[in-house]
Amino acid sequence: METLREKINKQREYFSTGETKDINFRIEKLKKLRDVLKSEEEKVFEALKKDLMKSSFESYVTEVAMVYDEINMHIKNIKKWSKKRRVKTPLVQFPAKSFIQLEPYGVVLIIGPFNYPFMLTMDPLIGAIAAGNTAVIKPSESAPETSKILKEILEKVFDEKYVLHINPERGKEVVEELLKEKFDYIFFTGSATVGKIVMKAASQYLTPVTLELGGKSPCIIDKDCKLELAARRIVWGKLLNSGQTCVAPDYLYVHKDIEEEFIKKLEEEIKNQFGDNPLESEDYSKMVNEREFNRVLSYIDKEKLVFGGNYNRKTFQIEPTILKNVTWNDPVMEREIFGPIFPILPFEDLDEVIRLVNSKDKPLAIYYFSEDKNKIEKVLNSTSSGGVTINDTLVHVSSSYLPFGGVGNSGMGEYHGKYSFDLFSNKKGVMNRKTFLDLKIRYAPFQNKLTIVKKIMK
Repeated sequence: METLREKINKQREYFSTGETKDINFRIEKLKKLRDVLKSEEEKVFEALKKDLMKSSFESYVTEVAMVYDEINMHIKNIKKWSKKRRVKTPLVQFPAKSFIQLEPYGVVLIIGPFNYPFMLTMDPLIGAIAAGNTAVIKPSESAPETSKILKEILEKVFDEKYVLHINPERGKEVVEELLKEKFDYIFFTGSATVGKIVMKAASQYLTPVTLELGGKSPCIIDKDCKLELAARRIVWGKLLNSGQTCVAPDYLYVHKDIEEEFIKKLEEEIKNQFGDNPLESEDYSKMVNEREFNRVLSYIDKEKLVFGGNYNRKTFQIEPTILKNVTWNDPVMEREIFGPIFPILPFEDLDEVIRLVNSKDKPLAIYYFSEDKNKIEKVLNSTSSGGVTINDTLVHVSSSYLPFGGVGNSGMGEYHGKYSFDLFSNKKGVMNRKTFLDLKIRYAPFQNKLTIVKKIMK
């Protein structure tokens, strides 16, 4: 049986043949991937249902459709994106032409998460393949059924010397083995704790990394917002995948003048979307495993509970739960919740909220609900985050025309659409000098040349 290192070396040998650099070859592979995915779509839904209790609708909208979108965008644009990008040449370098030439890095490692195990593994893979790389992917061991269907799909499209699927069953052990190997690029989605381990391992070979992490993304609900619409969109964004979304609105800053009314709207909207008993709703998913179930359950403080709080230990489901009068000293505010809990923190002054948000680690996303253009600009200009959505939640992530990524503790590097293609491409600066003219002022001896050079190079 081949060792992991031998398989990676075979990828490196295959990459060196140059076959993956052929643009038509890449396009054909992406088209075949799309065709195979269409034929296996129902199996993907079944896998996500088993792993996370996702409905087919949620699985399609938040996972499969986004993968199709990435594939289609790359197929449509890969030839244009691959062209040499002409740039200006300084006058002092005349005569010459300058351009940026994109080239693939080589062998890429992609480590996927459990929360969107299909989309968050496939999306970076599409960018890596489109840019001409080979790839080793390690899906999450916490979503075993999705990992199996990923393997089936990929093996119908790629030889393992091109795309290698790593069985994730051994979890931490297999990640440690992978990180001992030399890769040309590493793309990791997961927690900041593991992200730091990945970055440290990558530094051994000076391997560039993208870290898609998470954090506590604030949601600010101002008194001039459209309250009912805000509640509807926040419930949708928070309870998608039972709160296990890296850009979910983690906690809610609600203006004190509308706090009570907003909580009522929030309760009404939870019932509108998931019924009187969300634990029986076919549209309501579960925590991925017992460990995550127990962790999130421990955040529910009965003294601050105003809605929900029920759970089903057999299915790992926790009811949508609203906590009131929450402070930063409460356990629910210590780390990213990654579950269906709505902590409510009242505020009076927007400037104070901005100060508090800025005093924490930079979040992956910020959400602000308001109809006031000046206050919207204030939030945009006075805070730092991976992304922002105004008057909605999550939707900025779904656009292939926007970069998606973190900043500071929430990650580094951006992808989606053209940003994915560029991410997995080395941007090689090239200057092509002409030979019909050679200014000798740059050559020694330099006596009496400085004055002239200063005039030229001002």
